[in-house]
Amino acid sequence: MDKSINIDRICGAFRSVMIRALYHHRVALILFAIVVVGWGITWVVTKTIVGHVPPFWTTAIRSVIASVGLLGLLLVRGQFIIPKRGDVAVVVVAGLFHMVAFSTLITIGLKYVPVGRSIVLGYTTPLWVAPGAWLFLHEGMPRMRLAGIALGLVGLLVMFNPLTFDWGDRPALIGNGLLLLSALAWSVSILYVRAHTWISSPFQLIFWQALLASCILLLLALTFEGRPHIEWTSGLIAGFAYTGLVGTALAYWAMNEVNRRLPATTTSLGILATPVVGIVSSAFFLGETIDRPMIIATTLILGGIAIGTIRRRAAAALA
Repeated sequence: MDKSINIDRICGAFRSVMIRALYHHRVALILFAIVVVGWGITWVVTKTIVGHVPPFWTTAIRSVIASVGLLGLLLVRGQFIIPKRGDVAVVVVAGLFHMVAFSTLITIGLKYVPVGRSIVLGYTTPLWVAPGAWLFLHEGMPRMRLAGIALGLVGLLVMFNPLTFDWGDRPALIGNGLLLLSALAWSVSILYVRAHTWISSPFQLIFWQALLASCILLLLALTFEGRPHIEWTSGLIAGFAYTGLVGTALAYWAMNEVNRRLPATTTSLGILATPVVGIVSSAFFLGETIDRPMIIATTLILGGIAIGTIRRRAAAALA
């Protein structure tokens, strides 16, 4: 009798644990979907904003709104902290290379390059992180990672077909170059973040990165673009609110929760859906053309990133 009662209790406890695990897994997948869709549509919204607001001011206003949103999230969750001395360097590096350099170069590039092409170039970052990790962090370079880099570079070659690319189009040339440079800037941030020994959690430091970026971007905007003359409309206000609150603050919080609840392989591969969302959204909302070379190049680049980032053990598990 006692044994049957114990078995019933164990089964009940196991069932309860499984239900909670499934619930948290489902919540994580919903949050992940919010991140992917939120980031993908952000490119389209930014393309629209930059048609009315200068690039530096676009990035600066978005950063200020994101800072306010992140501060609110930290205060509500009781996670607000003052950075420790050991975390100051990562705040500065991530703030400068990711939130200032990457964001600004992307915004300027979007003035001259379609969203679909821009988002693919921006998401080539893992192709540059892998050799950087091998060179500076002494990480291994397995064959699968080399194959992924090679496949991604072939995709870039298809996208920049020397025979069809208009090398006389100076704005397009500058825009594409800035987008590739933005990917390199993001890779510098990723490499430093990977090497950093964290004291506080990454999410607790995002606000300070955004605040630092806001101060620098406002100074850059005043220096290079002067006082802005913006014709504020409901659409423009909604666009800034979306990019700052949804595309940045909410997305960073959601991604932080996703990283805690889902395997790294799942998130690294799932995030590749973001460029797809951006490309489809640009065709739907902006009427951009998705031609065959674009599809081939995107498939090769994202496929190369997937092959290069997935680990051998994870690949066997997925198989």
